[in-house]
Amino acid sequence: MTAKSVEPPGDIPAVECVGLTHRYGEHTVVNDLDLRIERGEVFGLLGPNGAGKTTTIRLLTTLMPIQHGKVTMFGWQVGKDNTAIRYNLGYVPQQLSIEAALTGRQNVAWFARVFDVPRRERAERVEQALAAMDLLDVADRLAAGYSGGMVRRLELAQALVNRPALLILDEPTVGLDPIARDSVWERVRELRRRSGTTVLLTTHYMSEADQLCDRIALLHKGILRAVGSPAELKAALGPAATLEDVFRHHSGAGLDEGTNAEGGLRGVRSTRRTAQRAG
Repeated sequence: MTAKSVEPPGDIPAVECVGLTHRYGEHTVVNDLDLRIERGEVFGLLGPNGAGKTTTIRLLTTLMPIQHGKVTMFGWQVGKDNTAIRYNLGYVPQQLSIEAALTGRQNVAWFARVFDVPRRERAERVEQALAAMDLLDVADRLAAGYSGGMVRRLELAQALVNRPALLILDEPTVGLDPIARDSVWERVRELRRRSGTTVLLTTHYMSEADQLCDRIALLHKGILRAVGSPAELKAALGPAATLEDVFRHHSGAGLDEGTNAEGGLRGVRSTRRTAQRAG
């Protein structure tokens, strides 16, 4: 039996981190993180630049080795069961990941091949992924001519073609106007309603997190500061508190650009390039 055909057990969480710690040299970016994400929920990972969000995402997606601690995804352990994890994972990174010289359909078909979707199923899977993101009418146009919102929806189609159990979205609406953001999130909501996919997202738009997430974790300087539903986190500060108030409360004066590998000038330039290409 191949890894892609294995059904994840139903009685364990989608993601569980125990004592997860990661350092760049002498700098601790993720510090003894314990985190549990339940199956079928939309979970937000929030924090200022340099908080450790992107590093955590890279560890979960097997893009970086685990230094200390343990991470499991549907029971599979990162570092030991990476093939099974990758076959059951969809990932939309901050940086745009489409090939402009290909059509939308060709982009999704390429991802189907990367994920080893059976040849006899590829055309149907590609069609379904494009339909889910409302891209069938532009599927045979070059992606270079897509708007920012269409590009993000195409990336979602790419991430969905292998029918992932977990979809990870790392600031997927950066640089998009409000209408394009709404379009992306409406399709994410529909995906969850239809298939029960677990969604882990990062965002700097507090309104998005408030409306979309069942629960939220706030990181600051690599340390988990708070976990709970948006309502619970706001209620803890008072009846008139907003999620922005919660963010400021747990981040304190640390709303800086970060000094580690996921912040600083390089991170700002990367985000600006993404925003310019998506605009």
